[in-house]
Amino acid sequence: MDINKFVLVLLSASLVLGLVQCFEFHESDLASEESLWDLYERWRAHHTISRDLVEKERRFNVFKTNVHHVHKVNKMDKPYKLKLNTYADMTNHEFRASYGSKIAHHRMFHPRPVTEFMHGKIEDIPASVDWRTKGAVTPVKNQRNCGSCWAFSTIASVEGINQIKTKQLLSLSEQELVDCDHDNYGCDGGLVEHAFSYIKKSGGVVAETTYPYEAKNDICNSAKANAPVVKIDGYEVVPENDENALLKAVANQPVSVAIDASGSDLQFYSEGVFSGECGTDLDHAVTAVGYGTTQDGTKYWIVKNSWGPGWGEKGYIRMQRGVDAKEGLCGIAMDACYPTKLSSDNPHTAESAKDEL
Repeated sequence: MDINKFVLVLLSASLVLGLVQCFEFHESDLASEESLWDLYERWRAHHTISRDLVEKERRFNVFKTNVHHVHKVNKMDKPYKLKLNTYADMTNHEFRASYGSKIAHHRMFHPRPVTEFMHGKIEDIPASVDWRTKGAVTPVKNQRNCGSCWAFSTIASVEGINQIKTKQLLSLSEQELVDCDHDNYGCDGGLVEHAFSYIKKSGGVVAETTYPYEAKNDICNSAKANAPVVKIDGYEVVPENDENALLKAVANQPVSVAIDASGSDLQFYSEGVFSGECGTDLDHAVTAVGYGTTQDGTKYWIVKNSWGPGWGEKGYIRMQRGVDAKEGLCGIAMDACYPTKLSSDNPHTAESAKDEL
């Protein structure tokens, strides 16, 4: 079977089956300290999380707080739901420190560049777009305990434009960027446009199978990095604080965006159109891979995350769009950019990159 058709079959099957099975609990589980402890033990078993006795006692207190938050929010009439995912015994501060990217901090030292923006009239774009169903999005990946979301966002956008131009969906290497892009900071965060510049200057990026992800900083392996399978011509920046401009860009390809992912509701997001509280202190890079509108008229972005398929809607979040704030919800319209690729040629054949898809 053609690899792109195979990926589409897998995606369609996953959409039919629904969300990844999640850990459920009931109000009776909150009745006493004993029942909460039993709930914590069931949660650890469900997610295969090991803790020593001292750590368990400390984490249990965090878990209790998070359980009550998830329960409280889910009883409200909100268009989204939360769940006790694998991060349920982490404080929000710990979660942000482990999975954020300090984008706002790095941006202070590297002002946002200005480039040409090529896309046309808002009236000309389709009512909805989902690049997953068009075969331009690889399966959801997991950055794990490393602030490398900037690399995952970069790679997802490059994988997207490459498939659009060549009709080949290739899974590319985030670890090459973590190790070899010295304008960024590996697991300590970075900026997407620096990563795009690295890919252009280095002559492309290698396949994920060639340079697998390790979730840690390492020395650049030049032997591995010397076999690029996808190249780009550069990048363009979406005008800031303009959701219509972002909409035009996403209508044409997956786009790297930055958001403020600091809120507890985002940490435990499960399903629905997210409309919760969040600021504009950008700390997480993700990829907008589409947009649409619910039956009740709520507009949303389709956003690919890098926290694994067990988070959110199989690793994705639908975020409300068209909000009153010019920055967009969680600042999604503040700092977006995308790679450009004029040529349909890849530097080398890429059979090995296809294999893992």
